[in-house]
Amino acid sequence: MALSLAFSNPSKSFSLPSCVHHHHVSIPRSALLTNPWLSPPSSRFFSIPSPSPLPKPWSRSGGALKCSLPSRPQYIPNHIPDPNYVRIFDTTLRDGEQSPGATMTSNEKLVIARHLSRLGVDIIEAGFPASSPDDLDAVRSIAIEVGNQPVGEDGHVPVICGLARCNKKDIDAAWEAVRHAKKPRVHTFIATSEIHMQHKLRKTREEVVNIAREMVAYARSLGCQDIEFSPEDAGRSDREFLYHVLEEVIKAGATTLNIPDTVGYTLPSEFGKLIADIKANTPGIENAIISTHCQNDLGLATANTLAGAYAGARQLEVTVNGIGERAGNASLEEVAEHTGLHVQPHKAIVGANAFAHESGIHQFGYDIGGKELDDVFKRFKEVAEKKKRISDEDLEALMSDEIFQPPVIWSLAELQATCGTLGLSTATVKLVSSDGEEKIACSIGTGPVDAAYKAIDSIVQVHAVLREYAMNAVTEGIDAIATTRVVIRGDDNYTSTHALTGETMRRAFSGSGASMDIVVSSVRAYISALNKMLGFVSAMKASKENTEKQNISH
Repeated sequence: MALSLAFSNPSKSFSLPSCVHHHHVSIPRSALLTNPWLSPPSSRFFSIPSPSPLPKPWSRSGGALKCSLPSRPQYIPNHIPDPNYVRIFDTTLRDGEQSPGATMTSNEKLVIARHLSRLGVDIIEAGFPASSPDDLDAVRSIAIEVGNQPVGEDGHVPVICGLARCNKKDIDAAWEAVRHAKKPRVHTFIATSEIHMQHKLRKTREEVVNIAREMVAYARSLGCQDIEFSPEDAGRSDREFLYHVLEEVIKAGATTLNIPDTVGYTLPSEFGKLIADIKANTPGIENAIISTHCQNDLGLATANTLAGAYAGARQLEVTVNGIGERAGNASLEEVAEHTGLHVQPHKAIVGANAFAHESGIHQFGYDIGGKELDDVFKRFKEVAEKKKRISDEDLEALMSDEIFQPPVIWSLAELQATCGTLGLSTATVKLVSSDGEEKIACSIGTGPVDAAYKAIDSIVQVHAVLREYAMNAVTEGIDAIATTRVVIRGDDNYTSTHALTGETMRRAFSGSGASMDIVVSSVRAYISALNKMLGFVSAMKASKENTEKQNISH
């Protein structure tokens, strides 16, 4: 499935994966490379033509709408049989998760990966396996299920990719996670700009080249035939040195060369020229695919991505809604929007009508049974006793609140809160631990939620700071279900490894809850976040113990 784009220069065109549209769209060169507001001041004298009206590819046959789509070319790691096809590499589950508070459970990641596969993306970067045992397990689960499950009429199976720094430990973890997929890929990187090599890596150019070459070869030796290499901070790297590094990793077995604008520093005209120069000056480039990864610090991620594609890149790295570290990344849907297309209401994940339907529970994409189904049905009956009419949105909120939760360490049993203008707010909370032990605590606070959170803290006995708190009504009306999202941060014991810098960073943990009672909804969200945090520590402890046992046995 692809979207074919025809530029004003007829010899320049490319295709974007899409499970919905097949349009031929005229894009003036000025709209990509010489946009007056994205170019140096001396060249800001261009006019931007109005976009051409889009043809409609839809046809009706037997009462059903159909769309004519070109076939997806055969997947070959270092070659695309159709020169006009561009691969979409989605890194929502890896780079997107570096958004503050955007931590996801393994189950949430698996569900998102399923949707990305159905959407038709070519490559799913499922995570950074070396960062934590939980992330390795999540990537492995995605590789086993999503990486082997054909979807769509063409039986598409996405490539499952794991990120790794240029060292054997990271590459071993990434390969262990993705090797279960039908089409596994390892993505490794090292910095190549002078400022990064001198002050972050503290290595010479020769040392960086040797490490890059040796680690790509090492990944190849493990049996991985699909290897992506990224020269971090390529936008600020010396060109001749960059060409040399890329030449060496191609020789070592790299099949995709990803060119990141790591600090969101370049303009579209500059980034387009960078890709064109790499294509023209790197020996052996015909044996690899050029990719782009653009950060959005200057708001130019999408523009730079399209400029890179125009200049010859045939893989574009994006995230859903552009989420990611700092200002985010190129947006999956904007890459389509800015080529003249609109995200149609029925588009999976990001369309306005996504999940808004009237066809019953299976339309949500949930497949549940046993205790999960019993729990959801119990919650449904509780709501049905209080509301006259239950909407699909109510059902989805209940389903999400039951299914997308971390492993239960503490669960809410009972809650009683009082508040008002006549006295202090108080809350009594009963929690049940995973082994069945019940604990009750009472507390006062500035409001019922504050009082309940303090009571929970006295039971759980862990330090947690509330960083974000947000609540929304699922539907209109005074009897609407309230969904709450919180983000908490613990002490220095809750850390993980930053994918790009390698630095240890304090992790934030998000939680969500839903209930017709806003205090109950708030408490459910807080307990969910605490369970994530406690589960993370438990997984880290188990990993450390396993490592120590292995060292002793050796």
